[in-house]
Amino acid sequence: MSKQDNERLELLQGTLDMLVLRTLLFGPCHGHAIAKHIQRTSDEALLVEHGSLYPALHRLERQGWVTTKWDKAPGRNREVKYYLLTPAGKKHLAGQESRWEQLVAAIGKVMRPA
Repeated sequence: MSKQDNERLELLQGTLDMLVLRTLLFGPCHGHAIAKHIQRTSDEALLVEHGSLYPALHRLERQGWVTTKWDKAPGRNREVKYYLLTPAGKKHLAGQESRWEQLVAAIGKVMRPA
């Protein structure tokens, strides 16, 4: 993998990580619900495949930004794994949101110069 491909992958991972952390601000969620929330709130523009989501969730857990707990799913007789945002995850998200806003502003200047 070239350095450019690696940088692209990091940007995509970072963006997905930010979207997952932002979703978890609303409270604990299982993986499928996280993917559905991102899809719904983006007006169906962002589809998060399970093959991308679960590696991201594991990465976030390793970083200490999310934690997990098993609990019964509402209306079901089985347990599912819920992901919860940690205080460190909230702090990281705040920094990522700031960087994201700077990036969007910079791209906007290039795309629509005054």
